[in-house]
Amino acid sequence: MPGGARPGRLASLDAYRGFVMLLMMAEVLRLRRVAQALPESGVWRFLASQQSHVEWVGCSLHDLIQPSFSFLVGVALPYSIANRRSRGQSLGTMAGHTAWRVVALILLGVGLRSVGRAVTNWTFEDTLTQIGLGYGFLFALGLRPVRQQWVAFVLILVGYWAAFVVYAAPENFDYARVGVAAGWLETNGLSGLAVHWQKNGNLASVFDQWFLNLFPREKPFLFNGGGYATLSFVPTLATMILGLVAGGILRDVRAPREKLRWLVIAGAGFLVLGTLLGWLGVCPVVKRIWTPSWVLFSGGWCFLLLAGFYAVVDMAQRGRWAFPLVVIGANSIAAYLIAHLFEDFIRKAFVTHFGAGVFKGLGAAYEPLLLGGATLLVMWGLLYGMYRQRFFVKI
Repeated sequence: MPGGARPGRLASLDAYRGFVMLLMMAEVLRLRRVAQALPESGVWRFLASQQSHVEWVGCSLHDLIQPSFSFLVGVALPYSIANRRSRGQSLGTMAGHTAWRVVALILLGVGLRSVGRAVTNWTFEDTLTQIGLGYGFLFALGLRPVRQQWVAFVLILVGYWAAFVVYAAPENFDYARVGVAAGWLETNGLSGLAVHWQKNGNLASVFDQWFLNLFPREKPFLFNGGGYATLSFVPTLATMILGLVAGGILRDVRAPREKLRWLVIAGAGFLVLGTLLGWLGVCPVVKRIWTPSWVLFSGGWCFLLLAGFYAVVDMAQRGRWAFPLVVIGANSIAAYLIAHLFEDFIRKAFVTHFGAGVFKGLGAAYEPLLLGGATLLVMWGLLYGMYRQRFFVKI
């Protein structure tokens, strides 16, 4: 729908959101294929690792995409509420819009995962659906004092941690039946208290084996190959609450330097705390099932990234370099749809009209990179055209 930027919107939020969406869109560069073609290159091996999710415990740059996007939903909410109140919207009107956004996000996520399938693929582990499942609760917290937001955050993390600890997979659990090979367990498996968060042998995976089979399916649901789970929306809500608190900090009356200082201290503190919980064996840092320690660890990075963009773009007023990111970040839903729906079409169009060998000028190893770069440029061009026309897709 047509429209413009919201009043009082911080450019750093769009720049940070654009950075996150660019990382997602840049999957089209296929860095892993380049690294496979150049096995002797440590540089390409490192770049490829940062464009891939870690197998289970740990973090790569790519793993920070989803928490950053979720965090920024929380950051934007205080601005949205203030904007709607300034236009005289009632609480009932705002609640109605929130309900519409919840349904739209969930169905959009399900719809995108169902493209090319014979029947609707009713799963709820992707970014949009996870945000949708928690957004109603986030809106309610956005109307409450910050102390209550922190209380909700702590209760979510402690309660979710305790629920996983209480549940224990049966002895001699058949991991092969849920898609986890013995070799994978030897390399990436957990032990001690951390075993409660083992891939596809944890509380969330057991829940999905019941819940997802309530929906019509092509075949019964047994496991998610990546270990992702519906219940991750609960700790994802905690990530959004961190963003909600950060948004409140950015909107309050304290001086910009004080805001920056708060973000940096919070970021460093959460990063250290999440790392310690993982290192001590209290709770492993696992993005795929959004463990409480992952909320803290990734939340720390989100605070620090937000601080960096805020310092450079808004405080120092050196944001010209970020304009390409702002173009993406101001239309993040459109960017998400373009990346998921049009990437293959654009790639095939290049090959069809220019020939299969046009991107082999630097050698066959770099063909995926060059073709991906051209595709990424076209996707950005589409977003730039929308930006120029003030056409923004909003939910």
